[in-house]
This record gives sequence, C-alpha cells and structure tokens, in this order.
Amino acid sequence: MEALIPVINKLQDVFNAVGTDAVQLPQIIVVGTQSSGKSSVIESLVGRTFLPRGVGIVTRCPLLLQLIYCPKEDREKRSAENGTLNLEEWGTFLHTSDRIFTDFDEIRKEIELETTRKAGHNKGISIDPIVLRIYSTSVLNLTMVDLPGITKVPVGDQPDDIEQQIKTLVSVYISNPNSIILAVVTANTDMATSESLKLAKEFDPDGRRTLAVVTKLDLMDAGTDAIDILCGRVIPVKLGIIGVVNRSQQDINDQKPIADALRDEASFLQKKYPTLATRNGTPYLAKTLNRLLMHHIRDCLPELKTRVNVMVSQFQSLLNSYGDDVSNKSQMLLQIITKFASAYCSTIEGTARNIETTELCGGARICYIFHETFGRTLGSIHPLAGLTKMDILTAIRNATGPRPALFVPEVSFELLVKRQIRRLEEPSLRCVELVHEEMQRIIQHCGTASQQEMLRFPKLHERIVDVVTQLLRQRLPATNQMVENLVAIELSYINTKHPDFHKDAALVSTLGEGQSQDDSTFRVHKRPLTVYRDTADQNTPHPHTTHRSRSVGRLQSNDNESMIKPSVMNLKQMDLSTADPNMPLQTSSPVDDLVSAMKPINLLPEVPTQTSRKLSDKEQRDCEVIERLINSYFYIVRKSIQDTVPKAIMHFLVNYIKDNLQSELVTHLYKSEKADELLSESELIAQRRKEASDMLKALQKANQIISEVRETHLW
Repeated sequence: MEALIPVINKLQDVFNAVGTDAVQLPQIIVVGTQSSGKSSVIESLVGRTFLPRGVGIVTRCPLLLQLIYCPKEDREKRSAENGTLNLEEWGTFLHTSDRIFTDFDEIRKEIELETTRKAGHNKGISIDPIVLRIYSTSVLNLTMVDLPGITKVPVGDQPDDIEQQIKTLVSVYISNPNSIILAVVTANTDMATSESLKLAKEFDPDGRRTLAVVTKLDLMDAGTDAIDILCGRVIPVKLGIIGVVNRSQQDINDQKPIADALRDEASFLQKKYPTLATRNGTPYLAKTLNRLLMHHIRDCLPELKTRVNVMVSQFQSLLNSYGDDVSNKSQMLLQIITKFASAYCSTIEGTARNIETTELCGGARICYIFHETFGRTLGSIHPLAGLTKMDILTAIRNATGPRPALFVPEVSFELLVKRQIRRLEEPSLRCVELVHEEMQRIIQHCGTASQQEMLRFPKLHERIVDVVTQLLRQRLPATNQMVENLVAIELSYINTKHPDFHKDAALVSTLGEGQSQDDSTFRVHKRPLTVYRDTADQNTPHPHTTHRSRSVGRLQSNDNESMIKPSVMNLKQMDLSTADPNMPLQTSSPVDDLVSAMKPINLLPEVPTQTSRKLSDKEQRDCEVIERLINSYFYIVRKSIQDTVPKAIMHFLVNYIKDNLQSELVTHLYKSEKADELLSESELIAQRRKEASDMLKALQKANQIISEVRETHLW
C-alpha cells in the first residue's frame, strides 16, 4: 500500500515535465484564507521551515509538494554521485532537477525566485505549479498542493480582481474528482463563514473527499473551547475534523524548532482536550492524510489505468495524422497530388467517403445549378418580354416597304423572334459562371483525405490551388464560346418547318374554321421573303440579299369583340390536342408578369406597353398572329437551350477538368528541384507534432509506471 504514493509522485513528475494536467492524479489540495495557518500546517508535516512568509499574498502560484520517506538503507533513492547517501533530508525542484538542496533556507529562496519568474513582480498569480520534492527519514509519503490564500480585499499593488483570480485557480485544482480537499479554518472565527469550506462544499457537495483542519486552537477566547467544532456538531465533515496548534509569529521569529512546537502542541491538547488528544494534532493529521491518500489512490488507480490507455490511443492517432518525417520527398509529392486529384473528382462524382451533410457541394451543386437555378431563370423569361404592340406593328410595316401590307410578312416574325432568342444568352453565360465558381469552391471541399497534408505543407497547398485555378480559367473562354455559339446557332436559322412549330403555325392558319364565309380565316400566302444573314446587326437586312418570301396568314373579321380579347382567350379556341404538352399558355400582353414568381437572374426588365394611338382592327389581328408565332417558336428554342447548355458546360469544363486535373498537377508540380520547397512543413504543424510526441512519450511512460504496481499493492 505504501508504494502507491511514490507511484503517483512519479506520474506527477512525468506529466509536469510536459506541462499538462490532462490526467487528473490523486493529490491533497490545501485550501484556506490568508493567515489561516496553511503554511504552518504544511511545515509541521515536513518538520522544517521552508515556505516564504510576509505581508499580503505570498504564495502566488501552486506549490506541488511531494514528501518521500527515505530511510538511510534505501539505495534506490540515495546516490553517492549526488552526495545523498548519508543525508537525513534534502530537497529537489523539477525545474532544477540536477541540483540538491540541503539548506531549507535555500529552498525558500528558490521558491521565491521561481514564483517571481512565473507570476511576475506585481503580486499577480500563476496557475503553473512549482514542483518541490523533499526526501526525509522522518516524513510520511504525501503529495500536497499549497494554493494561494483566499483574500477579499486587494492589498498594496494586488490586482483589483485578485479574489476572483484566486478562486478560479483554487477551483481548477479542487474540481479534480481524484483530489482530497484539505480545508484549513481557524478556531477563533465562525466556522460557518469559512471560505475554504464554502468552496469545498461547492465542488464536493457529498463531502466524500473533504477533510477539515482547525488551526490556532490556543488562540480561542478565554472560557471557550472547540469541542463542538472538533466533534463535528457545528459543521459535519465526512472525512473528519482535526485540530492543530500552530507556531506563533514570535516562535517563528525566534526560530523555534518544529520538534519543540510539536511537543508543546501535544501538551496543550492533553491539557485542554484530554479526551480528543489522540485524534488531533499534527502527527495524527499526517497519518490521516497518508491513509486517506493511499486509499484514494487505490480507488482511483483502475480508472487511471483506463484513462491513460485511452489517451495513449488518442495521441497515437493524433501523431499519425501529422505524418512522419518525409524521407522520399518525390514519392510523397506524387502521393499528395494523386490523393488531391482523386478527392476532387470524387467530390464531383458524389463518391467521396465523407459526404457533406450541411450543404450541397460538388456535383450535387452543379446539378442544382443546371436544373433549378438555370431552369427557373429560363422559365421566368416571357416570350414577349420587352415587345409592345407598337414594336410588332412597326416591324410589320417596315417589312412591307412602300407597299401597303395585304398579308402579315414572315420576315417580321423572324426579326422579332431573333430579338427574343438573344435574351437566352445572358442567363446561359451566367450558368457557366456559377459552375465555374463551384469548381473553384470544390478545392476547399474535396474531402478530409488530403486536408491534413494541405495544412502540413502550406506552400504545396498554395501551388495546387494556383494550378487548379489556372486550369479552370483556361477552360472558361472555350466554354463561354460554346454557349454563345449555341445561341448563335439558334439565331442563324429560324426553322419554321420544325415539327412542333409547324403544328402551331397550322393552328394559326386554320383559326376561325367553322365560321361563316364572311368570318376571318388564316391562310398561308407565299410571296418573296427577305433572308437575313446572322451578322452583328441582326435587325438590319443586307441590301444585296436575295428575297424569298412566304407570308403568314390573312385575317378578316367583322367581330369587334375578338380584337380586344387577350391572346390566351383565342388560344382556347384552338385544338390543343396537337399542341406541345410542355408549352404553358401565355398571354400576348407584354405587361403580364413573368411566368415564375421567383426573381430571375440577369433578366432584362419588363417594358410596359405604351401606345401612341389606338390600333385598327387589322393591325390588332396582325399583332396577335405574330405574338402567337413568337410564343410557339420561343418555347421550342428555350427548351433546346435548356438541354444543350448544361451538356456543353459538362463537356468543355467539368469533364475536361476531371480528365486532365492529375496530369496538369503532375506537369506543373512534380519536379525534383521543387520538392524541397513544396514540402517545407508548417511551423504550427511541426510544433503540434512535437507536443503530441512528448505527450505520447509521457503517457507511455505513465502506463509503464502504473503497470509496475503489483496487484498486492492495491489491497
């Protein structure tokens, strides 16, 4: 059982060396207010005066004190090399492990110097502990942490929030479920107002790991005693309440030996509290703390073993994620390039191992752009957007030249429908832009497989981003050109013989069938038609172009009501069984709102209808004919553009990048003379690898120390 405390001491040395408190070790935490007698209690347990003293806050950082019983025949702890073979007692600090302190005044000075180094000169505090180990032939094995005394009012140059700083520091230590709280209170004050017991109650509500020490029993008012307090009738403490008598300040000034002080303490207890003398005093406190700590370690050790094993596995995985030192840089460079290219393509294809669940990315977002964003935008473009009745009438009249128009000229339809088809080019180019942006964005979302290498080698990451970005930029002009050509192809030849359009044109020509002989009918009349070349100015025919004409319909009607009905009313009279089932019914009025309620992307604004005069019956009917034909042909072209633009983008941009990404990266990056530069490691990753490596070594050593404890030590 006695071997357990040295085991914990070894573990503390291991973990303090790497500066971590990840493993919560069993230890005794000494808590009390300023001038409560904490230092005197600790010095009485050691049997030496070695702690700094003064006015105000003196202990400004935790002092981790390890008391180690070391008989003279113990050759394991004593060595001739450092001159400790015949010493009764000596001390060592973790920060000066090669130095042996035999003078306890020197130990006090070293504590003061190290406190100044850690906490500064301005009475501030530090959470970083000072580790002191004292070997002696007259101590019991103990591990204690002396904390700064709790204070209420700043004194001198202490910070204004010194009370909160100290409470925060104390809370860090006593919140450790494997610690024993040694709450120091004074006998000459009200125990119910004790700050140390209040904090202990907060972090140990069950009281299963709190022991109270009542100091200054000899300073109580005359006629009073501490029997009720020591018996737990005032405030019960599960682990017990032990009373001690401290040396007075005069005793300290006179350098009264602690051995004499312990004899005086025993005499006082026997005289004042004869029935409680054997269960109080500093020697009994030392034995109690030793027993409590050993049993506490016994209870905590199995869980501690499990905790260390789990942390070994965690830090081993963390260290593996940082990678080993690169021996073959060319091979490593090729592996990273291949892994990145594979992750990039997998993100597009949707075959990545770690699929994003919070947002669309990669191929899924490209699909959304094609079928949702681009599709909705095209669907929101009205076939007659921007066309007024006067625009159509003007086009008809200009197409007839000096002759009065007998029939509706076909050339006016071609002129106007081209104008509307051009409106499809801008959203098509915007679709290319959105896909290009997503391809650029995939660089940062191409999976976690290559993410660690990117963080480890920032220069390589930067060059990979440059190469992919440059490749995307190279493909952008060709993709845009192809999309522009798709629209230009539609503009180059208005196919009035298209099967879907031909049926609609036939419906227009037969509108009014079944009416009286005097009612209007549409008939197709052929006459010379000017053929327009697809030049920069589509609206102006070439002066030397040959003419070949086909007029579209003639409308005569005496029904005045038909002139003012919207075109959708006239469309209801058609035989819709032969119409395109995907073609939505549209009104011919250019003031109608767009088809989709969603705001379109990059659309031309709607132009309100403004006419300078009222149209005649014939002009009204001619405009309606052109509107119906534009409606029909525009939907045919829009359907084609909606199908071919995504295909062009996939071929010229997306699939090209997928097929050529790895070869492009290899061409630009896989060069032996650049390997050293590209694989220069990030300072942050190098630091993290060192920290993880040190922690892993500490955990492995701790695991070895715990494994050396035999089962007999546990019981």
